[in-house]
Amino acid sequence: MGSTSAHDETGTGSGAGPGRRDLIKRSAALGLLSVPTMSFLTACASGGDAPKAAGAKAAVTKENPFGLAKGTKLDVVVFKGGFGDDYAKAWEAAFDKKWGTSSTHLGTPEITGKLQTRFNGGNPPDVVDDSGAQKIKLDVLARSNQLADLTPVLDAPSLDDPDKKVRDLLIPGTVEQGMQGGKCVSLNYVYTVFGFWYSGKLFKEKGWTPPKTWDEFLDVCTKAKEAGIGGLAHQGKFPYYINVVIMDLIAKKGGLDAMKAIDNLEPNAFEGSAAALAAVEALYEVVEKGLLMPGTNGLTHTESQTAWNQYKAAFIPSGSWLENEQIKQTPDDFDMRFLPMPLLPDSALPFEAIRAGAGEPFIVPEQAANKPGGLEFIRSMLSREWSTIFAQQANSLTVVKDGVDPGVKLRPGTQSAVAALKQAGTNTFNYLYPDWYSEMDSAIQDASNELMAKRIQPKEWIKRAQAAVNKAAQDPNAKNNRRS
Repeated sequence: MGSTSAHDETGTGSGAGPGRRDLIKRSAALGLLSVPTMSFLTACASGGDAPKAAGAKAAVTKENPFGLAKGTKLDVVVFKGGFGDDYAKAWEAAFDKKWGTSSTHLGTPEITGKLQTRFNGGNPPDVVDDSGAQKIKLDVLARSNQLADLTPVLDAPSLDDPDKKVRDLLIPGTVEQGMQGGKCVSLNYVYTVFGFWYSGKLFKEKGWTPPKTWDEFLDVCTKAKEAGIGGLAHQGKFPYYINVVIMDLIAKKGGLDAMKAIDNLEPNAFEGSAAALAAVEALYEVVEKGLLMPGTNGLTHTESQTAWNQYKAAFIPSGSWLENEQIKQTPDDFDMRFLPMPLLPDSALPFEAIRAGAGEPFIVPEQAANKPGGLEFIRSMLSREWSTIFAQQANSLTVVKDGVDPGVKLRPGTQSAVAALKQAGTNTFNYLYPDWYSEMDSAIQDASNELMAKRIQPKEWIKRAQAAVNKAAQDPNAKNNRRS
């Protein structure tokens, strides 16, 4: 999900893709992929060796900074959602090829259901993509000392340029996004953009102009309603998505200080914040004027998104995993487009400013049987080779700077998000509280659910959100979770 990617709660993502062997052939042979000198795909393990115990270690060298022993087992579990899991199968095959490891793979939307007992029993996997609605909360894992410190990975030599540390090749903000209590314990891998999405085809047919102000947004929603189309669809059963609208409006109206006040649990983060009240009132106007797609409050993410793909609504909020998640439901000529959050009057940030940052957290459990293998796997993910494999298979960018070969073809929606990123320049922002304080995040989502159903008014939403902040401020870790 954005930082906490709720992007496919049911795991219905992009469907089956090419087989593992085909992926490896493509990643090695296509002109799309530039293979580093120390390629994962060329070094072979010696055959016939007996499997070693998972915890076996080898000598630590510059090429093997964590002492990964060849011939060990590696247990990988990834969230199977909007990005699918073909990319991970390709990674594992490449890893086994280089290190002589024997990887086991599980792709599932049920991270908590599959792994909670394993964490509790002291036998977690070696690498986990802890994402989706059923993820295990990172702050909960951190408080129980279940997460390995990833600082050694950040300080290890990069596979693409051994003279540089891994951390030097990451997009700014990546390390900060993975911090818990002052320690980096997750590697948020996917560079995600958040905002509204619309159909270029529908807008062209109706003669609508993509709005830059909230008044213009309401105008398009009104015209859509008059045409028998919903204005705004949202993923009602998962209010994480409608919170994107509220929180983006707050950040753009009040500027970075308004955003930081929420992350830093300030006593006036919501109560006393003119930006917060203006944002909630603006969204509530959509509800009051009947501009929501009928029934959207009761739909899941895939149900709402599919209705939007059927031209039953003009806009829907989401992260940039949306296109890949909806690939089967999207008409060929839909022309998916990204739109930064429109501006409220007197906003501190420009229209081009967007929420963008690292999402999809990968972790190495502290009690992993093959911890050296888990750490080496994370380092491998941050190579240009693996980053390009991900872009090819998941239609998304990673946090590796210039980590995707220019020859990789992204789909129209993702291309429009990349273009918006370029327009934004340095005007990007991202919240950290969902990962730092999961209980607070859930409470704010619950309040948004009530707001969209007209069961509470904007001022009550503000009151509930501030109460969630005040409760989170009592967390002993809060003193270490500070952003400047």
